[in-house]
Amino acid sequence: MNNELDYSIENGYVPGAIGRISELHGVYYHANWGFGLFFEAKVATEISAFLSRYDAARDGIWLAVVDGRVEGSIVIDGIHASSEGAHLRWFILSDPLRGRGVGRQLINRAVDFCRRRRYPKAYLWTFEGLDAAKHLYEDVGFRVVRQHRGVQWGTEVNEQYCELTCRRV
Repeated sequence: MNNELDYSIENGYVPGAIGRISELHGVYYHANWGFGLFFEAKVATEISAFLSRYDAARDGIWLAVVDGRVEGSIVIDGIHASSEGAHLRWFILSDPLRGRGVGRQLINRAVDFCRRRRYPKAYLWTFEGLDAAKHLYEDVGFRVVRQHRGVQWGTEVNEQYCELTCRRV
C-alpha cells in the first residue's frame, strides 16, 4: 500500500453507512477484544435508530470515505444535548486509515460542531485499553469522569465515562 490514500470526509448519511459502520465495529472489536454478535447487533440497531431520527440542526455524522466506501465514522447525537450533553458515538477507522490523521480530523469536526451549537458539554463511553482513541479524546479536552467494570458492550471491560466542557454555562 502506498503512503497516500485518497479519502474524503463526508458530512451526513451516505448509502451503506449503517452496514459499514456496524461492520467496522464488529470486525475490529471482535479481533482485538473478543466482542461478538451482541456488540455488532447493538451497533447496527442503535446507529439505525439514530439515523432514522437524525436532525442536522442538532446531530452530526462525519464519514471517512475511500472510493465511495465508508472507512471511518464519528457521530454527535444531540437529542439530549441540553439536559445530558451531546453524545459522541461510533468513532472508528478501518486499518488503512489509522495513523494518518483521519481520526483527528473526525474528532475535531465533532467537537467543533458541539461548540458551534453551544452545547454545554459532550460525553462518550469508552473502555480502558483503547489507547489511540483515548489520546485523541484527551487532546481535544475529554476527561475520564468515572469508570467501573461493566458489560454494556456484551463483554466485561473497565468502562470509562468521559466528558468535555464545550462552553461555560
